[in-house]
Amino acid sequence: MQRRSLLTAATGAVATAAVTATPAAALPRAGRPVTTFNVISDIQGDLGDLGTALRDIRATNPGSSGLAIAGDITPRGYDAEYAQVKAVFEQNPHSRTLAWAIGNHEFYVPKWRDPDTLAQATWPNGTTEDSLFRSFYRFAGRNTVFAEHAFGGIPVLSLGTERYMHYHDPQLWDEVWFSEAQFSWLEERLAHWTRRRKPIMVITHHPLPDTVSGSRNKLYQRDYLQAERLLGLLGRYRDVFVFCGHTHWDLRLSDWYVRRVVPGTANLEGFSVINTGAVQTGFADNGQGGEVTVPGTFNQGLHVEVHTDRVVVKARDFATGTWLKQITVPLSTPGTGG
Repeated sequence: MQRRSLLTAATGAVATAAVTATPAAALPRAGRPVTTFNVISDIQGDLGDLGTALRDIRATNPGSSGLAIAGDITPRGYDAEYAQVKAVFEQNPHSRTLAWAIGNHEFYVPKWRDPDTLAQATWPNGTTEDSLFRSFYRFAGRNTVFAEHAFGGIPVLSLGTERYMHYHDPQLWDEVWFSEAQFSWLEERLAHWTRRRKPIMVITHHPLPDTVSGSRNKLYQRDYLQAERLLGLLGRYRDVFVFCGHTHWDLRLSDWYVRRVVPGTANLEGFSVINTGAVQTGFADNGQGGEVTVPGTFNQGLHVEVHTDRVVVKARDFATGTWLKQITVPLSTPGTGG
């Protein structure tokens, strides 16, 4: 089974402004944060590294107000695989509030005749699209793909595809499709929290086009079928922070964080987009439009501090227990983060 598919939908070109991160030891700032939380992604059956990540998060951020998981919770989407992830969480201390986003690997059951027999030629092997969503809903404890959580009073919006596109178009596979309901909900929640002068955290599995590491690689350029519409919503707001996974690309790369500027939104400063790394195998560009595996043990994620005047995002190597880098992003409405 291929780890991901080449995609074919078209998206518009939009300008991107990259920001160079600084070492984690730099940029000392006074003051306690309003809240702290963590972000991981792409577990994909790597339960040992998941346990390592959870223990490291507890050691480095014992007061974490939440954990966001940006998709690819399971390797294939079987109920037994969700149960294994749940068991690891039950065996390790973790934040009470968990924000789950759905990923493409949650839809891979149809490629298998049974858990031990890959049978892509007979896709979907009797598996219905609805059953895949029901498995995610049971695990996440909700009945929609999109959802809102609060991490210490800071809104966290989880987004995700509402169709597995190969059921609807034989030329498509892992592309992301949003319903009118999800778009309307997102538009309303962004406006709601902006009026209340709160920074808004957005969790989505696939990288937004032309943003962080890997998003310019041909493997990931066309993940969103409605990319221009999504960017048009997010691009209005300076204090939006989008966390995305899927690529597994190394957080040590310079474009792990960018500011995305969307023309026509009247927001010339753009919004923040952050790569989440991965719990499972890491990847980087191979120089030929594809990717290559990062050697050695790979287990990365993010630590986020929300202050009244800024948001600090730190990249963490859970395997070695070391900080990789950090970025400090001033808020456009200082004093209102709490």
